[in-house]
Amino acid sequence: MKTMKKFFLPLIAILALLLSVSCSSDDSPVVDPDPDPVDNKLSGQITSDMTLTNDVIWELQGRVVVTSGATLTINEGTIIKAYAGQEASASVLIIARGAKIKANGTAAKPIIFTSIADNIALGQSNGTNLTQNDRGLWGGLIILGKAKASLAGDALENQIEGIPASDTNGLYGGNDNADDSGSLNYVSIRHGGTSIGDGNEINGLTLGAVGSTTVISNVEVVANVDDGIEWFGGAVNVSNAIVWSCGDDGLDIDEAYSGTVTNSAVIQGDISDHALEIDGPAGSLEGRFTLDGVTLIGNTTTENGEYADLRDRAMGTLKNIYTVGFKADSDVELDNNGVAQNFLNGKLTFSNWVVNLPSGVAEAKDIFVEKTGSGENPIILNPTFTERAASWATSGNSGGANLSAFSWTFAKSKGAF
Repeated sequence: MKTMKKFFLPLIAILALLLSVSCSSDDSPVVDPDPDPVDNKLSGQITSDMTLTNDVIWELQGRVVVTSGATLTINEGTIIKAYAGQEASASVLIIARGAKIKANGTAAKPIIFTSIADNIALGQSNGTNLTQNDRGLWGGLIILGKAKASLAGDALENQIEGIPASDTNGLYGGNDNADDSGSLNYVSIRHGGTSIGDGNEINGLTLGAVGSTTVISNVEVVANVDDGIEWFGGAVNVSNAIVWSCGDDGLDIDEAYSGTVTNSAVIQGDISDHALEIDGPAGSLEGRFTLDGVTLIGNTTTENGEYADLRDRAMGTLKNIYTVGFKADSDVELDNNGVAQNFLNGKLTFSNWVVNLPSGVAEAKDIFVEKTGSGENPIILNPTFTERAASWATSGNSGGANLSAFSWTFAKSKGAF
């Protein structure tokens, strides 16, 4: 019997091989028993429509640009991990003028941009090895549009900060305030802000001349080296934005941004600077922003940790603001003659501020101060900015944003508020 068994085993193998060849000779599909792994690397330019699915972790390497005419769609629950890299090799995702991003997550399945060092896995919303103090591990997300921006010399376009001048995909600006760059919804951007040069870091989310047809809502930026979100002109409206523990400013407005930011929050970390930093137009074009329903949460351990710095002819409306947790010497500051004059002219207005008084501050109005830059002759406000603030600032322990909108965020999961 042993001899017969040795004979039949090779025969069975031969018959199986013949059967396999016979079956594959017709039109039946042949299944590859060992398919190639999914190519999950993103690098260089994306020149045609592309979709990132949530069944694989995508890896962002270097400066990745979605070029004009292309749309990058990111499915709910997708995780994108970016490699490190400094200067020109910094990992960053740029949505160039004329391109679109459609990143629409949900509260249960947010889209997450993070570092390759993050141990977050498929299906998770948070990793366990990185905290709000792990910054600068990659670049950030930059969206550029064709809306108006007030630029130096009344130029029509400019190169966005953080991108080398040699890369024309870094240009922003134009005349179309209704320009459409796509949508962001339930998107968390974490641990970014790597440097491309001395003192030149990338923001968590940069919006350069983004138009009003673009939809941005439910966005989180955590642990960025530079600003959380920065607007350079444009008219895009933003709602339900939260910034936590960034190294510089929380929300930063420049170049006559003229959109509205609603129900949003800034939570300062140990090294944060201003919760709000607001500049005015760089050229003759004027534009007025609106901040409506914003909560500012300070940190008494940070060296700077101001409420807001308004400068360079800033103009807009700041209303329904609640502040808590700041130091006694933190302030809302008019810091040059240009912005003081705009305040006097009614181009910069404040209303309904509620201040949870820090120890040592007697009244809510006392956090509002006027200063002037080096070498300036101060504009004398009579009554002073502080005295005028009595008409819009009261003390209390509620107001601003509805923080329940941020229950889905990394910040909430870590007890930041």
